[in-house]
Amino acid sequence: MDSAQFSLTSLVAHPAQERVPYYCSKVLEFMQILVRDNNVDQALRALKKKLQREGVYREMKLRRHYEKPSEKRAREKAAAVRRARKLDRKRLERDSAK
Repeated sequence: MDSAQFSLTSLVAHPAQERVPYYCSKVLEFMQILVRDNNVDQALRALKKKLQREGVYREMKLRRHYEKPSEKRAREKAAAVRRARKLDRKRLERDSAK
């Protein structure tokens, strides 16, 4: 018996690789998820996982409200400080283990 194959398609934003008009900061590509044996739940889980990896949920959360440029800079700077501290902790932990 053949398994019916359907596909769930979602638009996902990727950074532009070529010049685009000033109003388009991102290029949209299609993401395809196959539904095997009519198992839609499994396909939805796979779609959600891919969207999570792409950062779509994070971007949707950030775009709910307008973020002033000064707030954006402060948020990005705080994230960079957190990344640097985490890298230093890992480096220190790795060096002390030797």
